[in-house]
Amino acid sequence: IAPLAAAHCAEIERLVRIGHVRAIEAEIDALAALAPEAAPLAERMRAGGAGIPAFFTKTGVGTLVAEGKETRDFDGEIYVMERGIRADLALVKAWKADPSGNLVFRRTARNFNPMVAACGKHTVVEVEELVDIGQLDPDGIHTPGIYVDRIVVTTSEKRIEQRTVRPD
Repeated sequence: IAPLAAAHCAEIERLVRIGHVRAIEAEIDALAALAPEAAPLAERMRAGGAGIPAFFTKTGVGTLVAEGKETRDFDGEIYVMERGIRADLALVKAWKADPSGNLVFRRTARNFNPMVAACGKHTVVEVEELVDIGQLDPDGIHTPGIYVDRIVVTTSEKRIEQRTVRPD
């Protein structure tokens, strides 16, 4: 995978080590510094998935993030232009799916996975449980199947989750 755009790269070192991602430490550091998780990355994915090529945000104004990017003044406030993200391939982990690709996420997976699925030109979803059509509550679907190209059912361990306990 090259280039890789991600936030929370907890497993990036392992991916580089086993050869799934070509990267160097400087590139990862630059990506982490220039693509803060909360606002621009999530909003850039949402915009790309919605077909919005660019938008203006106050996030990053006056920092390295804004260097070389267009800025504009709106009502006396400076905003920096960010481009929407359209990924060639989006890899998403969901809790449940039906054969139509409708997805349900658990807990914090709802924060970014719907946007990741929407911004992919091709979206592959790894699910824990595939249910029959009609078994998902329509009001509980977080991502509609129109964004999903492939579904893979797995029972893999959740490597990203790190159990931490306090010493007694």
